[in-house]
Amino acid sequence: MAVKIRLKRMGANKKPFYRIVVADSRSPRDGKFIEEIGYYNPVSEPKQVKINDEKAVAWLKNGAQPTEAVKNLLAKNGVMEKFEASK
Repeated sequence: MAVKIRLKRMGANKKPFYRIVVADSRSPRDGKFIEEIGYYNPVSEPKQVKINDEKAVAWLKNGAQPTEAVKNLLAKNGVMEKFEASK
């Protein structure tokens, strides 16, 4: 089973809110997921990002592949540095 860390879109029309989830790569974008590890709110000023670092690093160690958008969010919040240091 290929596992991805990706964004799940929530919120109303024109007001997106994203949850950062770990999901099977075959499941739909807003469908079933394994675990929620954070959220991203691009509408608020400043943009809000909250990620549980421990869970994210644990999933990355287990082989979960982040999407490009999530990889950028993880890098900006220092999670990728913690992952590289823990190798």
